[in-house]
Amino acid sequence: MKLARKFDRAVILAITATLVLFFGCLMKTNSVETFAEGADETFETVGAKFVTFYDDGKKLTVRTEATTVGEAIERAGILVSPGDIVEPGMGTEINADNFFINIYRARPVVVKDGVTEKYLMTASYDAKTIASEAGVTMYDGDEIALVPNANFLENGAANIYVVTRNGGRTLTLEEEIPFAEETVKDAGMEKGKSEVRQLGEVGTKKVYYNVQYVDNVEVSRELVGEEIVRQPVARVTAVGAKPSVRPEQATCAEWARQAGVSEADLAAALDLIYHESGCRVDAQNPSGAYGIPQALPGNKMASAGADWETNPVTQIRWMAGYVSRYGGWQGAINFWYAHGWY
Repeated sequence: MKLARKFDRAVILAITATLVLFFGCLMKTNSVETFAEGADETFETVGAKFVTFYDDGKKLTVRTEATTVGEAIERAGILVSPGDIVEPGMGTEINADNFFINIYRARPVVVKDGVTEKYLMTASYDAKTIASEAGVTMYDGDEIALVPNANFLENGAANIYVVTRNGGRTLTLEEEIPFAEETVKDAGMEKGKSEVRQLGEVGTKKVYYNVQYVDNVEVSRELVGEEIVRQPVARVTAVGAKPSVRPEQATCAEWARQAGVSEADLAAALDLIYHESGCRVDAQNPSGAYGIPQALPGNKMASAGADWETNPVTQIRWMAGYVSRYGGWQGAINFWYAHGWY
């Protein structure tokens, strides 16, 4: 009887495990779908954020650990061809849940300008932008318009844009104004650290030219005016400027010994050092004097070592050479007491 019960339990456990495995595989199979199979599709992977792609009327939502738009597109197996437009850009950080990415697919276009035809792949639908991408200059008064494709054998499935020249002799262009870089010091931030406090934004301006022609071919442009459309916004970066902590005298003494200061000169050297800078390697004075010796300018100390900005031993080594004009450390501190500087 006990043997039969054990057998029954074993059979029940085996059947249960089989059913769990079957439904688990079924759920896994149904959860992974491809972008091409439907207009609105969703699948999940192990990750941190939901990202939704919109591509030619189709929608794909995934949960992904990707950190940038480009990485998310690659992980989702979406192919992006040259000429396609991805918004936001491929390097944009995915910094929020329910993040949206639009993909605009490039299509064939022919731009006809008189007897000249330019073929290109573009994702733009703005006629003037398409002309610019085709390398066609549109003068003031000229027109460009989408026309029916009357010859599929010649043009294929391309959209046809025709330029109409109206004899314009002026040219208006929109140009970028680069943003400036500004740096501010933050006394509350550790030295060596930095952070962007304000993102830079490119400005725009309209630029007006008079165009000179010879035999109906442009030969020169004369700038006649500019108009600011949007002012640029500077990028502001904060850099750490927190003063270093005044070191203990024992620490400063060890630095002095490493710099070659003798025991006989050590007391005088430390006296002068602490009067000048408190032995702080990054001590700064409004005059521009810098470092433990308060060298003016600070880059004088480069003669003692390339690490003169951050190495206390290098700075004291340079200082030892400087005080030789007073006959050494004792002479330099005597001069300091008499004049308040050395």
